[in-house]
Amino acid sequence: MDDRPERGSPRPFRLRPRTLSLRRQLVAWVLLPQLVLWGAGGWATYRLAVRYVNQAADATLSQATRALARRVKPIENGLLIDFPRAAQEVLETDPNDRLFYMVSTPPGEFILGNNSIPMPPPAMRPRLNDPYFYDGELLPSGAAAQRQAGPAIKVRIAALYLPYDEPGGKRQWMLVQVARNMAHREDIFKMILIDTLLPLSALIPLMTLIVWIGTGAGLAPLVRLRKEVEGRSPIDLAPLHIESAPQEVRSLVRALNELLASVRQNVDTQKRFIADAAHQLRTPLAGLKSQTALAIAATDDPALVARLKLVDQSASRGAHLINQLLMLARADPDVVAPADRAPLNVQAFVQDIVAEWVPRAMRAHVDLGMDDTALPGADAPPHIKANALLLREALTNLIDNAIKYSGQDAAHGTRHGGEVTVGVATDDADVLIVVADNGPGIPPADRARVFERFVRATDQGEGCGLGLAIVRDIVAQHGGTVDLQDAEPHGLKVVIRLPRL
Repeated sequence: MDDRPERGSPRPFRLRPRTLSLRRQLVAWVLLPQLVLWGAGGWATYRLAVRYVNQAADATLSQATRALARRVKPIENGLLIDFPRAAQEVLETDPNDRLFYMVSTPPGEFILGNNSIPMPPPAMRPRLNDPYFYDGELLPSGAAAQRQAGPAIKVRIAALYLPYDEPGGKRQWMLVQVARNMAHREDIFKMILIDTLLPLSALIPLMTLIVWIGTGAGLAPLVRLRKEVEGRSPIDLAPLHIESAPQEVRSLVRALNELLASVRQNVDTQKRFIADAAHQLRTPLAGLKSQTALAIAATDDPALVARLKLVDQSASRGAHLINQLLMLARADPDVVAPADRAPLNVQAFVQDIVAEWVPRAMRAHVDLGMDDTALPGADAPPHIKANALLLREALTNLIDNAIKYSGQDAAHGTRHGGEVTVGVATDDADVLIVVADNGPGIPPADRARVFERFVRATDQGEGCGLGLAIVRDIVAQHGGTVDLQDAEPHGLKVVIRLPRL
């Protein structure tokens, strides 16, 4: 059965990996509850403020209601209201915090005050000598006919039912109501809320800074562990320091140390294999070449001699290939440690190698020379930190290739007047080793590809396509670069750039 989705069907949704750092996640998870608590604290503070301010306001209204009730006294022919005009003006002086009052008997039949004060809700059962408290709305003019004159005023009302006896012994009720504008009370609510939340709001950035610093201090061991891993060379397989790791990641560090120990064991096995293979492979090939030479000397058959020479050439190419493969393995950054590098005088080092290759160049009718005119005579010789054995292999590969191909005419396949020049130069931060020849060169389109293994830019010669790959790996291991350029008037120039010591 084909489990692939049909054409046009929606693709499955994939979660994107998180990019938020552990420190930011910790800060977010710590501050998020703080923000929730900040909001809950503000709401709770507001509710408490409403509660206590209402209690204080209700106590004031209760006192005012009882004081007003004491001014209303029953007499033989009705009620005596002892409420001077001066007392009324005191109650109504402040327009933002006015006290409104109304007396009605029986309840709902207006006698005195502002007849716009709403009656108690029907759910409130009459309770003698015990005031009710409720919220309502009061018309600003106090007249229902002028309802459009302005918005209603929100008020807090206290209602007190009082009994009294009419002449003739009839029991009657009187309702005394006192209302207070809620605007002033709401201003108090807002002031309490602002005075409470503003300090808490100022504490949030301070708390964020403290949490950020605290998480940074808590994650410092992880940062040290990360730097220890990042700052290592790819071939440094020493175990990590487990004592510097937090308790939560020690199991991970132990697992990494076990992995490093396994890799180190594999590298040691590879080194032993390379050393053993060097002896085991070279010996039979050397014997084959010796036996081939003896066979050539012992026969006069031209056809057999030609075949034996081909065998000798194949053995030579096999030995060369084995040497190149072994050197390529040794040039691997995972095999050679940085401790194998030492300060090296580049000028003297290159001069010695060029001197060693002069006899071979002379046998190949190639003019091999050294050019160090770019070095200032007053300066100290340039030094680098390098593995001399590997760097020698890289330079000999370049000189060998230059001698093989110098003076060749790619169009006609002829060779004459070969010249190879090896130079040393410096700039602000690097040392340059330049090997130039007057051969056919390498087309610019092929210069990146020839650094790959077993890739050759030409079919001429007996190379195996590993020389430039070895050079690239050795130079990269030393933190440098290698570049192919055109030589003047024609040919190839290889420029090795290495960090100066």
